[in-house]
Amino acid sequence: MDKNSVLDDIFNNDEFDILNVKPKSSGVKNTDERLIASFNEVNEFVEKYNREPQPNLSNISEYQLYTRLKGIRENPEKKEQLKEIDTNNILEFEVKEINSIDDIFNDDTFDLLEDDTDLFDFKHTPKPEKREATDFVARRKPCKNFDKYEHLFKEIQKDLANGNRKLVDFKMGNLREGAYYVHNGVLFLLEEITISNKEHYREDGTRVREDGRTRCIFENGTVSNMLKRSVEKILYANGQVVSENIDKVNQSFIEKFSNITEEDEEAGFIYVLSSKSKDEKIAAIENLYKIGYSKVDVLERIKNAEKEPTYLMAKVKIEDAWKCYNMNPQKLEQLLHNFFGSSCLNIDVFDENKKRYTPREWFIAPIDVIEQAIQLIINGEIVKYRYDVDNKIIGNR
Repeated sequence: MDKNSVLDDIFNNDEFDILNVKPKSSGVKNTDERLIASFNEVNEFVEKYNREPQPNLSNISEYQLYTRLKGIRENPEKKEQLKEIDTNNILEFEVKEINSIDDIFNDDTFDLLEDDTDLFDFKHTPKPEKREATDFVARRKPCKNFDKYEHLFKEIQKDLANGNRKLVDFKMGNLREGAYYVHNGVLFLLEEITISNKEHYREDGTRVREDGRTRCIFENGTVSNMLKRSVEKILYANGQVVSENIDKVNQSFIEKFSNITEEDEEAGFIYVLSSKSKDEKIAAIENLYKIGYSKVDVLERIKNAEKEPTYLMAKVKIEDAWKCYNMNPQKLEQLLHNFFGSSCLNIDVFDENKKRYTPREWFIAPIDVIEQAIQLIINGEIVKYRYDVDNKIIGNR
């Protein structure tokens, strides 16, 4: 018997499959597997919170998901590769229908068509200064006196990190001088708005919106004087507002409607709180806030929250607070309770002695909607509106 025959006999009679050695599989994921796994994390976030991840500087995990989604959207090959597992349709861009020239100008998101002159007021021989104004395009440039602002940005970032400030979605009409905003993860201060073009209508009925130059200081040491409408558009598309510092009770809101002087009388505080309860029945409720009134400082009022049924026997977080002057805060509190009454939390809470309470100051409504309701009450317009519980918005009666 030759050597080859012996080997054939050995392999053909491997009764226990000892010689059938399979190659070891590596536990290391390849590039495609890593891409799919990372995108699935974004999908899970969207399914859990019913929204896309935002550039939330106070939440590193969410910010990482936001930048990951942004990178995928900007890469056509990755988008195509992930198309089949895009169960939430978050890689698709909205296709806006263009039916007229007005549609083109009204959707000038990147300020490509903006200038300081009327498109339909063309002159064949414009003066040099008008030509310069027309050709001018706002660009960021180094801020010469940035040292004046640097410490302010550091304070804002610190407040965001420790929870004293938060990021809320930007809404059209909320642009104001002195406020801080975030666009594409970059913090900036809207220092000044100079209106040069009042809202008006052309002879053909076309509406021309109010506009003008701004002065925006960015935390990276640059400054820009982009148009007001351009700032609104980029923030509406992908931007957030930095809230006030909750440790410094927000007096500016009430002062806006009352000319506060030393002779004016402080009447107390209206506050909005969120619960830190570990009770699953409470912790699982989104947009749950307590709207209350206090004669003393809010921090003093809530120091024993975990022992009081009105605070659901748990610690709370101050989301917003307003100092009231020359008014009845209890009346304002009652009006707010009535307005949001249909969304009042119905739950029993037991104190340390097992006595049952049913707190009636907790409501299910987004914080920005509560703030909007306060403004409507103060300016007397609240009677025209109602709270839409299903959609969690303020709608017309």
